[in-house]
Amino acid sequence: MYLLIGSDLIIGGIFLLIVGLILIFLFYITKKKYVDKALNEAEKKRKEIIESAEKDADQIKKEKLLEAKDEILTLRRETEQELKQKRRTFDDIERKLGKKESVLMRKEEDLLKKERELGNLQRELSRKEREIIRKEKEIDDIISEERRKLEKISGLSTQEAKELIVESLFDETRREATNSIKQLEEDARLEAERKAREIIAGAIQKCAADYVVESTVSTVQLPSDEMKGRIIGREGRNIRALETSTGVDLIVDDTPEMVILSSFDPYRREIAKVVLERLIEDGRIHPARIEEMVEKVKTEMEQKILEEGKNAAYELGVYDFHIEILKLLGKLKYRTSYGQNVLEHSKEVASIASAMASELGANVKVVKRAALIHDIGKAIDREVEGTHTQLGIEIAKKYGESPEIIHCIEAHHFDVDFETIEAMIVQAADAISAARPGARREILESYLKRLEELEKIACGFDGITKAYALQAGREIRIMVESEKISDEQAFWLAKDISKKIESELQYPGQIKVMVIRERRFVEYAK
Repeated sequence: MYLLIGSDLIIGGIFLLIVGLILIFLFYITKKKYVDKALNEAEKKRKEIIESAEKDADQIKKEKLLEAKDEILTLRRETEQELKQKRRTFDDIERKLGKKESVLMRKEEDLLKKERELGNLQRELSRKEREIIRKEKEIDDIISEERRKLEKISGLSTQEAKELIVESLFDETRREATNSIKQLEEDARLEAERKAREIIAGAIQKCAADYVVESTVSTVQLPSDEMKGRIIGREGRNIRALETSTGVDLIVDDTPEMVILSSFDPYRREIAKVVLERLIEDGRIHPARIEEMVEKVKTEMEQKILEEGKNAAYELGVYDFHIEILKLLGKLKYRTSYGQNVLEHSKEVASIASAMASELGANVKVVKRAALIHDIGKAIDREVEGTHTQLGIEIAKKYGESPEIIHCIEAHHFDVDFETIEAMIVQAADAISAARPGARREILESYLKRLEELEKIACGFDGITKAYALQAGREIRIMVESEKISDEQAFWLAKDISKKIESELQYPGQIKVMVIRERRFVEYAK
């Protein structure tokens, strides 16, 4: 029985062992399938990741290529723009070099001309030298002849004969030398006068600009007469706003399709004209719009006068003016004196002065710079108290001009004595530009009439003995009776005369009123 139980146990164990092995085998097979499946899925994911990465890499590559192409195109455009800018710069440099080359060619021609003149002078000197040698030979012949004559004269010693010959020759030689010196001095004087006339005539011919007629009114064309009512506005508010904002009188009369702007200041008149033209074009005319347009046009005019000043300076080859001086220089375009545009006059004076300075060996740079701004004070003389010369000196000092330039400005109307040849040249060029035919519009009759009226106003006061209008009416010099007029009364007399001149006369710039009171005591010794 125990044997049967033991055999059953053995069989049961074997069975269990077999079942366990089978289960282990099945577990192994199942696990292997799961692992294989996991490996397959992992491989599949790996391939998908690789394919996605390759796609992403291709996309990134394409994007980078596009970015690189865009960057290359941008760099190419920038490079082309830079090349164009450099090409324009090179073209400008080439044009400037061309101008300099033409200037150098003209200077070379002048040098050749002077060399020819020098050659002519050398030939003339050689001729005169030969003439002197010939005369010396004649003198030697005369001496020999005199010696032979003296040898025939009896009663004279050799020493006495020599003294007679020397005295005779000395007198004759002195007469000939005196005549020769007088002739040479006359020739030199005539040559100097001819050369001076040539220099001045040549300078004027190079820059004979036309004058601009001085006027106190401008006209604005209207599209129709209905526009006059819109310009006037309800109860005249538009026209009042225009006149107040611009400082110009608007005259709306019976003249068809036209409005007249009246002002002694061409600068303000130009601003008003531009404002009115733009308002007519825009169609919106009311006080707020008028004030807005006036401010806008004033800003544009500031830029415009700066450009005018720069153009004038660059035209004459002066490049280092202070910006405020350039603005004032451009403002001279809207300032006239006796019908002559002051900016054109200043440019003309600079051209004449530089031509004269180059011929006379003066400092051309100083002369040209001083001549261009010699009337700079006229840009503000209607707004600030003082003569245009005084204002010009203050402006030049304020913006760092050199003492040589300042002296040329203060001496161009003989207010101070000349200290340099450059100041003399600027004054002469200023006088030439103002006095040449066609430069100024004022006729002689009106000029003399203004001077007569000036003296007549001064002589109308009590205690005046004499009155003289000087410097083309820029100054009135008055002599008073010292017995009737005291020093204090003379002070107030000058003020009264200046006020009467302001109220009764029209004149450019300012007039200096000088009252002179002096006492003289005379006694005769018998």
